[in-house]
Amino acid sequence: MVTERMTVVIMTRNRREQLLRTLAHMTTLPDAAPIILVDNGSTDGTADAVAAAFPSVILIRSAENLGAMARNIAVERTATPYVAFCDDDTRWQPGALTRAADVLDRYPGLGSVTGRCLVAPDLREDPITPELRDSPVVGPDWLPGPALLGVMAALSAFRVSAFREVGGFSRRLWFAGEEELLALDLAAHGWWMCWMEDILIHHEPSTTRDPTHRRRLGIRNTLWTLWLRRPARSAARRTAVVLGSAPADLTTAAAVLDTLRGMPWVLRERKVLPPPVEAGLVLLEESQRRSPARRYVG
Repeated sequence: MVTERMTVVIMTRNRREQLLRTLAHMTTLPDAAPIILVDNGSTDGTADAVAAAFPSVILIRSAENLGAMARNIAVERTATPYVAFCDDDTRWQPGALTRAADVLDRYPGLGSVTGRCLVAPDLREDPITPELRDSPVVGPDWLPGPALLGVMAALSAFRVSAFREVGGFSRRLWFAGEEELLALDLAAHGWWMCWMEDILIHHEPSTTRDPTHRRRLGIRNTLWTLWLRRPARSAARRTAVVLGSAPADLTTAAAVLDTLRGMPWVLRERKVLPPPVEAGLVLLEESQRRSPARRYVG
């Protein structure tokens, strides 16, 4: 049974109505799993609404916005061997949780599996999909799908032991692009990640996003991750690519300043990836350059 193998973890902030729709979907799936929800300091009554409408959901109320660290707190409460992350605007489809658990059961060297995302309202494939489906990363023969060196948290299920082994999501990165460092650390520890066509997740993008703030955080976190894990030449080359593709505006300038302010701790905690992982990242650079999903806009 999926309930004995998988827990769904959701983090949210100030998206009450959309979250309630997502919970209505996730709690009525034929393969519904236990849900742990972390409310990141919402001020719109989200936590009370969830407590009233979905008493079976384990609700953790945070007094502050913890960013992606909220997921770490939920995973610590997880008793199952696997965890599926789900945002308040993503919905795993019938059978997807079972399929993810089955794959993780069958392949003990697999740290995570990422599903195929269809975007509402017309359920078109997310622009990131070709990059995942056609990943050039070379994996072992046993891997059940294309090998990855990056994940999308809300589309992925993780082996809890692997997630805990690498420390989960970084407190320093907080949010926006926080998955990249986690994925690299999984790979450095010998865990494989893959994409599966038949694990479906629908995404109904929230209209309450702040794209400008997210871009600032995303640029900062991308640059920090480069200098935390890539060899100096690769980090410098990729830094130039990132900044060259970003708009020359105040948001980008603020992101660069944020990056520079954090460089003392980045250099203190820097740990370069093993050569095979770095080689895989180099293989990914061309597809990432062409990808419409990797544009610093907003």
